[in-house]
Amino acid sequence: MLIAKFFLIAFVGYLLGSIPFGLIVSKYKANIDIRNYGSGRTGGTNVLRTIGKKAFVLVAVLDMSKGVLAVVIAGLIIGQDYWNPLMVGNSGFGLLFAQVIAALAAITGHIWPVFLKFRGGRGVATFLGGLIAICPVAGLFGGEAMIIGAGLSGFASIGSFIGLVVAYAILIPLTFVYGFPIEYLGYVLAGTLLIIYVHRDNIRRLLAGKERRLDQKADSAGPGSPA
Repeated sequence: MLIAKFFLIAFVGYLLGSIPFGLIVSKYKANIDIRNYGSGRTGGTNVLRTIGKKAFVLVAVLDMSKGVLAVVIAGLIIGQDYWNPLMVGNSGFGLLFAQVIAALAAITGHIWPVFLKFRGGRGVATFLGGLIAICPVAGLFGGEAMIIGAGLSGFASIGSFIGLVVAYAILIPLTFVYGFPIEYLGYVLAGTLLIIYVHRDNIRRLLAGKERRLDQKADSAGPGSPA
């Protein structure tokens, strides 16, 4: 029964993550399909370049809410249930594990949404929302570093990487010195690997000096364009 709950949590998290807020907002605000502009992705950065700051803020908040809501729903589903397969000590799978699974599933849904033929955004805002729900201190500091990094560098991708590094750097002492649950660190590590994977084209362009800056407007070239 408990294993079925974990599968349900992952499924719900994935469906939440798959909601294409970038596409919905672009249709509502500008009557366009955001997938036909810039990178062809539905994330906030492409919305920013295509429609503007107000639409970007709305999409960013909505995408973050997917991570938050996935974590909240996971807590409601799992309750106080706990699975200790080895029957040794206090090691096992309970609420924290369920929340991590839910947030990672939401990120996965955002990146590969079932509703859009598995092409969505890059998962950064949804990752941040999940982290804020799981460990607010790491999420808030990571988010602040992300904003500052993007603003100073002029590149969304660099800001994202800085935010990930800061969140991870904060959680290491919190985990090993102050006893925060290891699940928090596991979430950041797994989420970071996912986000770096979907940013691999950005990394290549950064190294080649061809990455598009935040203040550059998106054109209608479609998915082949830099993002």
